[in-house]
Amino acid sequence: MRKIAASLFISLDGVVADPAEWHFPYFNDEMGAAVSAQMTDTLLLGRKTYDSFAGAWPEREAAGGEDAGFAKTLGDARKIIVSRQPLEFTWRNSELLRGDLVEAVSAVKKEPGGPIAVSGSVSVVRQLLAAGLLDELHLLVHPIAVRKGERLFDEGEKPVPLELIKSETFTTGVLYLVYKPA
Repeated sequence: MRKIAASLFISLDGVVADPAEWHFPYFNDEMGAAVSAQMTDTLLLGRKTYDSFAGAWPEREAAGGEDAGFAKTLGDARKIIVSRQPLEFTWRNSELLRGDLVEAVSAVKKEPGGPIAVSGSVSVVRQLLAAGLLDELHLLVHPIAVRKGERLFDEGEKPVPLELIKSETFTTGVLYLVYKPA
């Protein structure tokens, strides 16, 4: 069975919304390597994350700059998009997840292939955690308190127990933490 690993940029106070507003001063080669290591042949993305990626990465690939190789890897990957509305895709290898999220993702996990990566897509990550489908949670904790915006864990009734399986501190002060459900 395929593993699902989600990666998120997160502030010290748990904010995951709009990382473009606070993330980039902390990006360095260490973080780039950690993000690149999560790349696989299949991405599971929420619609907002897909729109953001599709609005940037194809142009970066075409421009041929320093991140063109990573942009090509993203473009070549199978992109499964979670959305409640029909979508028209402009980025190659993109498809809509059909049916119930839990049932459809469970079926994708049973398909042959490598790990499935989830980038951003907070609502998808929450649902996968709640359903017991997420195998690893990769958090890049930035040393900044954003103080406003959507948090990874919202108010809820049940705790979400996690077990730390890897940690690393980058020179920028970012903590790279990898958890699995406990």
